[in-house]
Amino acid sequence: MSKEILINITPQETRVAILENGMLHDLYIERSRNRGLVGNVYKGKVVRVLPGMEAAFVEIGLEKAAFLHISDVANTGKTCNETVHIGQVLREGQEILVQVLKDQLGTKGARLTTNITIPSRCLVFMPNADNIGVSSRIENEEDRIRLKNILIEQESRIKDAGYIIRTAAEVADEEAIASDIKYLNRLWENINNTSVVEAGNVVHKDLPLYLRVLRDMVDEDLDVIRVDSRETCNTMCEFANKYVPEVAAFIEHYPGERPIFDLHGVEDEIHKGLERKVQLKSGGYLIIDQTEAMTTIDVNTGAFVGSRNLEETIFKTNLEAAQAIARQLRLRNLGGIVILDFIDMTIEEHKRQVMRALEKALEKDHARTSISEVSSLGLVEMTRKRTRESLEHVLCGTCPTCGGRGTIKTAETVCYEIFREILREARQFDARELLVLAAQDVIDLMIDEESSSLAELEDFIGIPIKFQVEALFTQEQYDVVIL
Repeated sequence: MSKEILINITPQETRVAILENGMLHDLYIERSRNRGLVGNVYKGKVVRVLPGMEAAFVEIGLEKAAFLHISDVANTGKTCNETVHIGQVLREGQEILVQVLKDQLGTKGARLTTNITIPSRCLVFMPNADNIGVSSRIENEEDRIRLKNILIEQESRIKDAGYIIRTAAEVADEEAIASDIKYLNRLWENINNTSVVEAGNVVHKDLPLYLRVLRDMVDEDLDVIRVDSRETCNTMCEFANKYVPEVAAFIEHYPGERPIFDLHGVEDEIHKGLERKVQLKSGGYLIIDQTEAMTTIDVNTGAFVGSRNLEETIFKTNLEAAQAIARQLRLRNLGGIVILDFIDMTIEEHKRQVMRALEKALEKDHARTSISEVSSLGLVEMTRKRTRESLEHVLCGTCPTCGGRGTIKTAETVCYEIFREILREARQFDARELLVLAAQDVIDLMIDEESSSLAELEDFIGIPIKFQVEALFTQEQYDVVIL
């Protein structure tokens, strides 16, 4: 598999597209006015302890107080058979060092942890732990043992902290790991020295997106990293030469006049990633609906009629849909509960193969996923870890006309509502004349198709009714004015 990373830099935002075999699979967007907070370390102040929720709200300088659950509090001192309550470890007014686990999502504040982790190229440093772990993606047992032994031999530098050996360390030598340990220890000393920092302030910011690419997104499949900003390219090369020299050779500047995302079709894929309908090559399609509670994905055969029989047509559509679903989850960054409605299959072997295809397609996903078996209703329930906003939430806002419902009242419905409002006004007030303000389509309907009903209403209330088009009104808006 070939892998390309494209980086588009503007003063307002940084966009990173990850292409696998020429197809967009991951998109990261970081805006200068609204940078993500995940990974940032703050000196926080506990403003409220909630024993009923076993949680606390912590002020870290954001619009909303952030949320800290007891399960994310380090060093509670509990034993295996002991339950520790939030009131035993935190009190209002207490100052603590916290790290952001999840950005603010919708109406929810950021989620925090005191189990601080600081990543480098090869390691993840855990100052509040004392164990050594190895990434599950390093499957070779000899490499796992070798890397663990290297860390154990660095005992004098580890200083009662925990470490996780990252996938990128698979081919690292002792010198590279020792260098990472030295860097992480120095960084932690700076972070931990918070005596001069007031509560509610950041004490450590994670790297900007274009540098996190070098730290977190490079693997053995990488072919090239193309950057359309010469200044940023130079910065990345300097960072790579200092911390990840093996990556420096992959970085290159894109000098073309045509936008780099246009050249590789990324802009078109971003627009498709915001659409509700996803077309499959066979002629089938997916319908993706994202709500507050969950995301639902419906699979349909569409124009695909197959060539042998119905069951074979359904099976092929579902197989193709499984690949497309895995890609869309990554591209749109859909998280939380996801319900997949595959087309009903009667052959058990077909169900097994579709589930296997879905699991295999999700193996490359960096976010943790969990899939259940096909339910009695033919649905597949799955979860995908959510740490940042979805593509739709980053790029779009709620529709001011429908308020996020996705539908608006018809002109006919609004017309009848106006008739009822006229009756209420005429009975309640002594008016000489009524003026109806509404959208063009509504007024056109009232004085054309509903003209006879309108005449009857005027006779009934004995008051003349005038109309005025309001260009700024949406179809659902209207007003009845007493003259």
